[in-house]
Amino acid sequence: MAYYSDEVIEEVRSANDIVDVISGYVRLQRKGSNHFGLCPFHNEKSPSFSVSQSKQMYYCFGCGAGGNVFTFLMEYENFTFQEAMETLAQRAGIRLPQKEMTAQQRQESDYRSKLMEVNREAGKYYYLLLRSERGARALEYFRGRQLTDETMRKFGLGYADKYSDGLYRYLKAKGYADGILKDAGLISVDERRGACDKFWNRAMFPIMNVHQKIIGFGGRVMGDGEPKYLNSPETPVFDKSRNLYGLHLARQSKRPQMLLCEGYMDVIALHQAGFDNAVASLGTSFTSGHASLLKRYTKEVYLTFDSDGAGVKAALRAIPILKEAGLSAKVISMKPHKDPDEFIKALGAQAYQERIDQAENSFMFEIRILEQNYDMEDPQGKTAFHNEIARKLLAFPQEVERNNYIEAVASKYQIGFDNLRKLVAYVSSQEGMVQRPKPLKSGVQKKELQKGAGIKKSQKLLLTWLSEEPELYEMIRAYISPDDFSDELCRQTAAVLFAQLDAGELNLAQIPSHFDDMQEQREIAAAFHESIREVRTKQEREQALKDTIVKLKENHLQMLRENRNPDGMQERFRQMVEEKKMLEVLRKKVFILPE
Repeated sequence: MAYYSDEVIEEVRSANDIVDVISGYVRLQRKGSNHFGLCPFHNEKSPSFSVSQSKQMYYCFGCGAGGNVFTFLMEYENFTFQEAMETLAQRAGIRLPQKEMTAQQRQESDYRSKLMEVNREAGKYYYLLLRSERGARALEYFRGRQLTDETMRKFGLGYADKYSDGLYRYLKAKGYADGILKDAGLISVDERRGACDKFWNRAMFPIMNVHQKIIGFGGRVMGDGEPKYLNSPETPVFDKSRNLYGLHLARQSKRPQMLLCEGYMDVIALHQAGFDNAVASLGTSFTSGHASLLKRYTKEVYLTFDSDGAGVKAALRAIPILKEAGLSAKVISMKPHKDPDEFIKALGAQAYQERIDQAENSFMFEIRILEQNYDMEDPQGKTAFHNEIARKLLAFPQEVERNNYIEAVASKYQIGFDNLRKLVAYVSSQEGMVQRPKPLKSGVQKKELQKGAGIKKSQKLLLTWLSEEPELYEMIRAYISPDDFSDELCRQTAAVLFAQLDAGELNLAQIPSHFDDMQEQREIAAAFHESIREVRTKQEREQALKDTIVKLKENHLQMLRENRNPDGMQERFRQMVEEKKMLEVLRKKVFILPE
């Protein structure tokens, strides 16, 4: 990603009023000082999506989506920050600076550009050849798969000639050297045969990156040749483990999940049927790189693999990779058909949507497949199966989540909730797989959770208050600092906010850009939209402000007391003395707010 200074980022942001930008996507109506509309990130009947012109931020009180104008485009359009910058800069007529490159960086950039350029030319060649007389056989193949002309155009489908040097001669005539053609994976060179095309007599599937640039190809042989499917080799612009077929289209989908398939035709058939969120790995097993890529665009992945043994094994390999990346997974059943393409042709889009709605939880899928390895009519086999279930349940670190799955599994396999829970505890103690939490006195844990939530709410409340009434900062700055915020994200946000207020340059919309993670940007937006309870009189507002600050100071003092780390003990003791004195002053202090 190109680097931009804070000044350039702020120039682009401030040139794009958030209400104007979001109004192009969401119908907004002004209510009071804010604009409201139906949230584009979740289904709702009454507007809870708020856009603040003064804060230049948006926030949904229903689903928690929030941030600045960059965040909105990244969430709605599935843009990277770079793409959001370029789009907003173009909208405002701002020319973005180009980062100075070293000679080596320029050479590498030019080389990659040349590879992309030659791939684009190859794509044009294959595309035009499919629509010529020589491409009749491949065109017949695609139409036999019930693809429309529009779908073939959308995916840039083509044909590699039956002659083994057709593309080579075409690209050589355009002035490309053998070296760049070989590096792009388009030709092979040996001493006996010389140069020949990598793909010939094949129906061609261009592979595009998320920016809709061709980075490689897949080809299906016309006839009985081997291999049936052939992919481009790895090149400097094509990494199979970090690209997904169809993602350049699927990333723009408004559907909440991604459909993960095994093959090109499955993706194309699903898109043609209206499921524009389908992608597939590129002739290789699903990897953590694929999972990381998907995480940029979704939180939920539905596996729609072949229903045969190989498809089941592929699903079992993909599920833990998705979980490791923090994605939830479900499995769609294709039975009695082999794959999504065959299913759609036989039963149609509505039936496939029903299969999506009925998709199986990935853990329950794993347990169901696991059951097939045991003789459930034999007590020994049944016991072994139950023990294996217990081991798998121990993979859930949170007790609440683990208990939910214990309940689901116990219900499905008629084991009994208490029996299965005891078995999980027994296996845990025998194998040392998890540490048992120390029992707490009744109500203690609940009180601690409530206290933590209350403190965080108070911290967010103060941030919201200062964002809406920045003149209060002069009144409280002597009593509060970012260190008084125990929540790490609130502390970081307070540090930036207080620095702006000290400089007399309040700019709330700039704050989310200090954080790369989308979830953090959401939480920052939430921190500036905490609901301030209604206070009817000036005295009540003054008391509420004092109570909030006192609560933060008391919490900070308690944290200092509970810190048993011997490092820095003397400094902590000094801070505790100061905090006690400050609290004594605060409890007697009367804040006089402006009318």
